[in-house]
Amino acid sequence: MTVVDLRSDTVTRPTAAMREAMAHAELGDDVFGDDPTVIALQQRLAALLGKAAALFVPSGTQSNLCAMMAHCQRGDEVLVGQLAHTYRYEGGGAAVLGSIQPQPLPQQADGTLALADIEAAIKPDDPHFARTRLLCLENTWNGHVLPLDYLAQATALARKHGLGTHLDGARLFNAAVATAGPGGDALDAARRITAGFDTVSVCLSKGLGAPIGSVLCGSGELIARAHRVRKMLGGGMRQVGLLAAAGLHALDHHVARLADDHARASKLAAGLAGLPGLRVRSVNTNIVFVDVDGELGPALLAHLKAQGVLATGLIGLRFVTHLDVDDAGIDRAIAAVRSFFDSDNAANPVTQPSGPY
Repeated sequence: MTVVDLRSDTVTRPTAAMREAMAHAELGDDVFGDDPTVIALQQRLAALLGKAAALFVPSGTQSNLCAMMAHCQRGDEVLVGQLAHTYRYEGGGAAVLGSIQPQPLPQQADGTLALADIEAAIKPDDPHFARTRLLCLENTWNGHVLPLDYLAQATALARKHGLGTHLDGARLFNAAVATAGPGGDALDAARRITAGFDTVSVCLSKGLGAPIGSVLCGSGELIARAHRVRKMLGGGMRQVGLLAAAGLHALDHHVARLADDHARASKLAAGLAGLPGLRVRSVNTNIVFVDVDGELGPALLAHLKAQGVLATGLIGLRFVTHLDVDDAGIDRAIAAVRSFFDSDNAANPVTQPSGPY
């Protein structure tokens, strides 16, 4: 039985065409700075986002860490959302490895940080306080697209107070496709989304479908600092043009199709709406969050797995659509959830595995 894997858009496998591009990539040694395919990818994304330079790194976590350490010195502070990936899900790397103090702020339901909260959190220039140096935002956040006017206001506020700005754009192109709308120019939308940020991290291995890698874009000075940090973190790779070729292929062929993932997420949410014991909390771009009553969560996940459908359940249930899930896969997922509630499973959750989900 083919598995319908909705755990994350990170589970995508390279398409046949992407594998072909990787197989024929021109290679060099990126640590020596002479891998032509890496250079092409870095120049492509930097130009696309209107930045001077870019750096290919193994992961989004490393990309964000390189950015924060490029912006900040030991004892500096970064303002970040309480539920942002850079604060909550990256192992405390900025604090542990960069001696950078995170100042988490409450996030609004749409992932934004209230402008008043940002301004209130900026410390005065006083030796009692860490030096506030950087504002980090995330777009998309839990699938939510941060509005363009909000991004302009937040980055302007940061500049007013002399702060740098970093965007965790792990799913930047999902945000761009949603911002552009049907028939719109997603690449132009990506430039507008990132215009006010000094650095931007773009993940290639989520919706874009590459097997690995992120690209950090910014000024020449900041990217030079980030390059040094990447070396310290062990992120220098050799004939990595194999992976850069996958990123170039993704930019050519996998951006516009993200609209299909968004449509399938909406279809999945509609198929789950109204089931007893379930509440579709949010559906935005390619991510669907579902709250489950009582003790049903672990039992439902176990049932789905037995039906060949995978999801995650740390904060309710999360389903993420991507290029390896087609319309038939969405139909299977809906049917699997419905079959749980049509059986005795929902009535007897104690017979199912328990614990964190």
